[in-house]
Amino acid sequence: MNSTRKLILGTILCTLFFTLANSLKEGDCEVCIATINKFVDTLDEAVKKEPKKIEDQFRKFCKGSKSKENRFCYYLGGLEESATGSLGEISKPISYHLPADKICEKLKKKDAQICDLKFDKQIDLNTVDLKKLKVKDLKKILSDWDETCDGCLEKPDFIKRIEELKPKYQGGAAPKKEL
Repeated sequence: MNSTRKLILGTILCTLFFTLANSLKEGDCEVCIATINKFVDTLDEAVKKEPKKIEDQFRKFCKGSKSKENRFCYYLGGLEESATGSLGEISKPISYHLPADKICEKLKKKDAQICDLKFDKQIDLNTVDLKKLKVKDLKKILSDWDETCDGCLEKPDFIKRIEELKPKYQGGAAPKKEL
């Protein structure tokens, strides 16, 4: 094999290797992908064509965000208190109708911490034994419900409050709680 062919073959193999190495694996960037998909679903077709309008809508979207979505918004500059602003990194690709996983793949190259965000594991309140959860987890359940537990000092106090509120949030009435 002559040297030109070896060089071409080597270049192709290196390109293929780096493409596979940089592509997202199953479970990578789950918060990024989910948040972008959720955001894009809120946009109408006219807005999707203009990056500036996309950025404005993303800022509005981020105002109501919580938990991991809020952290994602912070990293991208979608919140007033964000230290940086890289909304162009999502607005332009969205306007080109690029899928969320490809947008997140590009974001990961610029800032890996965006893809380090993971959703908390889901918990089924119908089957979990609240007594086996940590107080931190019990507080998180109440926080996810936008509820408080005034005067709660010990674990049984939090469990009692959750049990009182459970009927209000069971069934289709509340979103799945994350822990």
